[in-house]
Amino acid sequence: MLSPSLALSQSIPDDASDDRHVAIAARIAGDDSRVRLVLDFEREPDFTLRYLENPDRVVVDLPETVFAYADDSVQPRGLVSAVRYGASGEGRARMVFALASPARIDLVESTEVARGAIHRLVFDAIAIDRAAFTAQVATSDWTNPAQETAKNSVADPVSDTLTIVIDAGHGGIDGGAEGPAGSMEKHITLAFAEAFKAALEAEDGIRVAMTRTDDRFLSLSARVRLAREQKADLLVSLHADSIRIKSLRGATVYTLSDKASDAVAQSLADQENTEDGIVGARLENAPEAIAAILVDLARTETRVFSTGLAQQVLNSFEGQVKLINNPLRHAGFRVLQAPDVPSILVEMGYLSNPEDEKLLTDEAWRESTARLLAQSVQNYRKTILAGRR
Repeated sequence: MLSPSLALSQSIPDDASDDRHVAIAARIAGDDSRVRLVLDFEREPDFTLRYLENPDRVVVDLPETVFAYADDSVQPRGLVSAVRYGASGEGRARMVFALASPARIDLVESTEVARGAIHRLVFDAIAIDRAAFTAQVATSDWTNPAQETAKNSVADPVSDTLTIVIDAGHGGIDGGAEGPAGSMEKHITLAFAEAFKAALEAEDGIRVAMTRTDDRFLSLSARVRLAREQKADLLVSLHADSIRIKSLRGATVYTLSDKASDAVAQSLADQENTEDGIVGARLENAPEAIAAILVDLARTETRVFSTGLAQQVLNSFEGQVKLINNPLRHAGFRVLQAPDVPSILVEMGYLSNPEDEKLLTDEAWRESTARLLAQSVQNYRKTILAGRR
């Protein structure tokens, strides 16, 4: 697996359209009172600055942009405690600067350099008091952006309907895990997906799509592609694996990472990621190659939204559904790798454990757990909608 710095040092994808902007260099320096950010683009981009509190952040919205500079170019400095950047939806990109203390960002220079081949934007982040920062947040317009991204002069109305894609793991010739009593994972995940769909559709403002509605095989790349084609706000992938530790039982929620949180997470990711090998399928050799997706996810709000949703699920399950120790974990699951779709993988339990198998095949448990999962999505609604704007 490529490291972020190696992946970013590669050339821009051959099929990157002429509409895309390219950020070719970045520099950041400063201290606790002032930080300067310099961004070099191959041509001038439009941008919009907005502010958020709790935690304090500055959001810079851009047209579709390829971030082609080295990972270590924008390490946090002084006032800026963290930096994330990447795709934020179709035709858009976003940079998010987490602040160590309240600040404003001013554009101090926008000019052509290198004989017109580079357009340079220079921003200064300057410390301000809390009242002034709160005033900036209050005047940040998220529903009617001040500037549109390139090639998009008319903005689509912001919808309050969420699109949730439910992915029932395994299917067809890939049966997945099998329990001591003979239960098959592919049947358990589909039954739970149907219960989850019904629970979601009972909530207001939710549209549901499923990667499969019957016993068929789908490659991991096809599942990711379906979520993106549906313009999903969330992808929830459902599983019930087996593990060598027969005593281990309870639910776990996973998010994507290029490094597993623990040996169990790595083992399950390895197990799930072999699914495409059953029929010799390969992830598509496209601009969204695996390493590039992982790098993109690590630098965008997508990963933040995924982790936030995962925590909401665990909050809803707490005291209602048995959880394993440290139930929020992460690993390199391929099905979670859509760069612009927050995604989680829910291990509802382990078929290798007889007690979990009984629950997983119990209709009443399935329906009550599906309702808890649907409620966690509804609880996270405000955050999801804010990220869409």
